[in-house]
Amino acid sequence: MFFNGKTVFFNSQPVITGSAGVVGKKEGEGPLGSEFDAIFEDTTMGQDSFELAESAMLHAAIIRALSNAGKSPSDVSFVMTGDLLDQCVGSCFALKDLQIPFIGMYGACSTMALTLANCAITVDGGAKCCVAGASSHFCSSERQFRFPLEYGGQRPPTAQWTVTGAGSAVVEQLTDQNAENSIKIKAVQIGTITDLGIKDANNMGAAMAPVSGRIRP
Repeated sequence: MFFNGKTVFFNSQPVITGSAGVVGKKEGEGPLGSEFDAIFEDTTMGQDSFELAESAMLHAAIIRALSNAGKSPSDVSFVMTGDLLDQCVGSCFALKDLQIPFIGMYGACSTMALTLANCAITVDGGAKCCVAGASSHFCSSERQFRFPLEYGGQRPPTAQWTVTGAGSAVVEQLTDQNAENSIKIKAVQIGTITDLGIKDANNMGAAMAPVSGRIRP
């Protein structure tokens, strides 16, 4: 790999060979509903808490991504995931039975991009296969950052909704076998922290829109 300012360019061009996205009922009813691999109708996913439900979603996303890539947990060098909970506890419980070397990462809403970037860097450095992931659950994030739902706090009509969902992607070294149908990662760019002066705590979209507007294919 080599660097040009904030951008890391890869010599080997790591590839995404499998991916998966699972979501809750509300997300499944949206315009992207047909694009998800699984939609859970039960917000608790059959678990005893929203936090455990988030772990169950991430576990499901990772297993589906591995299956789509034709891989098993024993094939993976490292898994890098994160969530919105204290000490990435959602990710820890999702991965505890898979026995894959785990690197927890917290990037808030940038976690999926963060884990993908670091997986690509690690694969370019010599690892054969890494798994990137991220998860969030509306109910667990409300309890973490605002008020538990039981509190009954009123949200303004302009408030954004934290997604209930999880995503995962398998990143591997480029080979003759996976070159044709895989998505190549040619470079990643690491941004700087910029305060845009957004004061409305409920309007997360206003803070994120300028960043998404700078994404380039």
